[in-house]
Amino acid sequence: MNTAIPLILAEPLPIAQRRSAPVEKREADKLAKRLRHQVGRAIADFGMIEDGDKVMVCLSGGKDSYTMLDVLLQLQKKAPVSFSITAVNLDQKQPGFPEHVLPDYLRSIGADFHIIEQDTYSVVSRVIPEGKTMCSLCSRLRRGALYTWAEEHGYTKIALGHHRDDMVNTFFLNLFFHARLSGMPPKLLSDDGKHVVIRPLAYVRESDIEAYAEARQFPIIPCNLCGSQENLQRKQVKKMLEQWEKDSPGRVETMARALGDIRPSQLADPKLFDFLSLGKHSDTALPDAHAWLSGGETPNDDD
Repeated sequence: MNTAIPLILAEPLPIAQRRSAPVEKREADKLAKRLRHQVGRAIADFGMIEDGDKVMVCLSGGKDSYTMLDVLLQLQKKAPVSFSITAVNLDQKQPGFPEHVLPDYLRSIGADFHIIEQDTYSVVSRVIPEGKTMCSLCSRLRRGALYTWAEEHGYTKIALGHHRDDMVNTFFLNLFFHARLSGMPPKLLSDDGKHVVIRPLAYVRESDIEAYAEARQFPIIPCNLCGSQENLQRKQVKKMLEQWEKDSPGRVETMARALGDIRPSQLADPKLFDFLSLGKHSDTALPDAHAWLSGGETPNDDD
């Protein structure tokens, strides 16, 4: 007579845990879908990618660029146009930089990539006094290296990972500290006219990127290897926006929408709107400011 051997069964998970796993997956799927929708809409709204484009995705190892690459690769599979994607990272030879992390990750997902090796860190360290912020010069050198690589290898679009919050932050940074209404456009032509730069995350919230990066478990490389401090002015603006959002949830989204609804006739830039012709009664030339300021003076006015 065969004796049945009792099977040792695992203890069932508590009900709360059994429920939380599907819920977390549903939320992650919803977030991924939202990001694909927002990135796809930005690409369409601003004509970011065309058939036959060679897109160079600038990958730093931070949450933003990882998310941008991941979503673009997903969209590429079902895109209405054919385009290539190459992830490009600039190894600036910062001490302690984990140079294996990005290549290992990119190979694991089967992505085309290239690592540019250029010791810009030594240049910045030599030029910038100790204790001063390195970010501005470092950014210029990095941009120059990436633009040069793009030109040499025929890339038609350069994709950067700036998101919606970056765009709003830059607008206020320019407003408060540079006295101009300008920001960070979703698409631009470089100053030399050689490169089209796109920002596919233009509609995406930073908080969504943080949640997505955590869900996808990207191997994030910290951005503090050089020991420099974040730009103080940008930090002030970011703190202000965070407080505004805390006091009035949705305010940053409202401001982001405002960047796409510019009305020159309700501002004060005569280069954007022809105020001189507005309500003008005749073809006679209008007197300029000098005429208005000096027109009523007489020789005795200074006595």
